[in-house]
Amino acid sequence: MIIDDEPIACRGLEEYIAEIEFLTLINICDNAVKAYAFIHSEKVDLIFLDIEMPKVTGIEFLQSLKNPPAVILTTAYPDYALQGYDLDVIDYLVKPVSFPRFLKAATKAKDFLTGRNTDRENKTDKDHFFLKVNSKFEKIFYDEVLYVEAMQNYVAVHLQDKKLISYITISQVETGLPAHLFMRIHKSYLVSLSKIQSIEGNTLTINEQQIPISRKLKEILKDKVVDKKLFKRAK
Repeated sequence: MIIDDEPIACRGLEEYIAEIEFLTLINICDNAVKAYAFIHSEKVDLIFLDIEMPKVTGIEFLQSLKNPPAVILTTAYPDYALQGYDLDVIDYLVKPVSFPRFLKAATKAKDFLTGRNTDRENKTDKDHFFLKVNSKFEKIFYDEVLYVEAMQNYVAVHLQDKKLISYITISQVETGLPAHLFMRIHKSYLVSLSKIQSIEGNTLTINEQQIPISRKLKEILKDKVVDKKLFKRAK
C-alpha cells in the first residue's frame, strides 16, 4: 500500500512495484485518515509511507497504529531518518528514489516478513521465549509474564516474582510474543491477557498494579477477554 499526497511520487512507486514480482499494490491513499480506515478493514503487509502530509503526518499515523504493518518511509527530508528507525521501520527512502534503492528496500521487507511469519508459525507450540538481560539470555515462560513496561531506552518485563530489564524496544518484545496470549494496550504497556484481574474505564489491574489502556484499544481488549454472550439479556 502507498500512502502519499504527491501524485508524481505515487506514480513512481506504483511503476516500481509493478516491476517486482513479489509485490502487489492493493491501494493508494493520499492522506493518513483514509489509510487508517482501509488498514483496519483489509490485510496490508507493507506500507510505503510518506512523512510530510497534511493534517496527520506519516510519523503521527504510524504512532497511532497498534501492531502496524511493515513500513518503508519515503520522504524528501533525510532529517527524519533517526526518528523513523526509532519506530522500527524497515527502511527509509529519500526522494527521488532510484529503482535499485527501491528494490533493496523491498527485498529487505520481504525477508523481514518471511522471517516474521515463520517465527509466528514456530511459536504456536512453544511456551517460552528468551530475553537478553545484561550479558546473558534468560529463558522466560509465557505464563510467568504479567506485563511489559516501556521505559526510556529499555523495557521492564514484570514476572510473578521479579522484574527483568532488557535494552530493546517494546515493539521487539511484542513481535516475539503470541498475539492470542499478549496484547499491546498502550504505547508503553503490553500485558498478558490471562493475568488481567479487572477492567474499569481506561484502566486494567494486574497483580494489584493499575495499567492505563489506550482509548482506541479499549473495545478491542474487551472483545478479546470478555465473553459478551454471558451478559446478553435473555429474550
